[in-house]
Amino acid sequence: MRLALKTLTYASMHLTVAVAVAYALTRDWRVALAVGLVEPMVQTVAFNIHERLWSRADQRARDRRDQALASNVPPELSPSAAA
Repeated sequence: MRLALKTLTYASMHLTVAVAVAYALTRDWRVALAVGLVEPMVQTVAFNIHERLWSRADQRARDRRDQALASNVPPELSPSAAA
């Protein structure tokens, strides 16, 4: 739920900034609105994917640490640490 709310607020902020920048560059509200609607949607999806990839990387690091602790090997000396 927190990630969904974070994504929604990020999308709203990004929409506002994208429309403002596009308008400042083009001085055409139709172009600014088109850019402002499309670009943040793409960015929002990319942001969500980015967050999920980092979550997976964090989970893998925790799994390696837990595995190393279970086998009494320091995580930095674990064979999977080089991966």
